[in-house]
Amino acid sequence: MDMRQKRLGRVSTFVRTLGLNLTEMSGERVAGYADLAEEHETPWGFIHGGVACSIIESAASIGASLYVEERGQFAVGVNNSTDFIRPAPHGRVEVTASPVHQGTNHQLWQVELFTPDGKLVARGTVRLQNLPLPMNAESPFVNSMLREQ
Repeated sequence: MDMRQKRLGRVSTFVRTLGLNLTEMSGERVAGYADLAEEHETPWGFIHGGVACSIIESAASIGASLYVEERGQFAVGVNNSTDFIRPAPHGRVEVTASPVHQGTNHQLWQVELFTPDGKLVARGTVRLQNLPLPMNAESPFVNSMLREQ
């Protein structure tokens, strides 16, 4: 993994708050894990569905944006459909994301969350739209690198 990719996982405070750590990032695959604590739980002691949706959307958005970055574009989620398979207590969940379709204007990514022993917790499909970066903006991934130097 190159330095740009390592920094990509640290772009957003929101992503850090989710406990998301990415170990693999490309326009073809995103993988990693989230260490979830009590603040990520429902009152009943299980991971909040909104946290799972946010992890799923984040992983898909990062992969989709990496896919179009060299074209001067980024990707934004326009639909997130997440199925919750089983409740999971706080702790580590593994995340894998891969594209189903990558077109000129839209992408479709599938993302899965697993317990460390391989049980599926949630599965999401995220449709994303490829948009041009604003005229005066660089990729947020580049801006992140500049702030850290």
